[in-house]
Amino acid sequence: MSGFATDSSAQSLEEWVPKTKLGWMVKNGKITSIKEIFDMNAIIREPQIVDYLLGPELGHEIIDINMVQKMTDAGRINRFRVVVVLGNQNGYVGVGVGKARQLRMAIEKAITDAKLNITPVRRGCGSWECGCQEPHSVPFQVFGKSGSVEILIKPAPKGTGLVAGDVAKVVLRYAGIKDVWTWSRGKTSTTINFAYATFNALKNTYKFVTVADWAR
Repeated sequence: MSGFATDSSAQSLEEWVPKTKLGWMVKNGKITSIKEIFDMNAIIREPQIVDYLLGPELGHEIIDINMVQKMTDAGRINRFRVVVVLGNQNGYVGVGVGKARQLRMAIEKAITDAKLNITPVRRGCGSWECGCQEPHSVPFQVFGKSGSVEILIKPAPKGTGLVAGDVAKVVLRYAGIKDVWTWSRGKTSTTINFAYATFNALKNTYKFVTVADWAR
């Protein structure tokens, strides 16, 4: 299940009253791109900031829906747990989890969580077999881990496609990556851990400075 921004979300942005300094800077036009936020090492605490800067480019897909139980004094409470992947398919991706008694509320919480966790992904052509210099893959191999799941993402030449599990494919696609090889181990049938392991690997593409960044 996937979707994009609607007119109702655009209307809510007009009525949005920011609660943080970063939010006011975005709404007043002092920050015009999400890249500026990450260059400042600022923390996004309002999902409307992502909506304001990425707008209709943003899409999401539900990759897992499960029933979970919570023990209280009144007994067991059943809730839905939803895992969502969100991104603009052009270098920004987020993974979020939401829990609620109603499925719709759980989905909304998961989307909000994914927006607050959105991260830039460094793309490039790191395959020695290709060398096209286009951002269709990752610039170097990266490793990610969540729970028992570990994943290694390697650059691949153009036309290879996403050689990965179904969950990893969704995360990679929403990040804007088209060609990679992957190696994984652990209990990859656990959707939430597989998604977060892939997300963490993509996050690690910006963990260190490359030669291309020296000029800046």
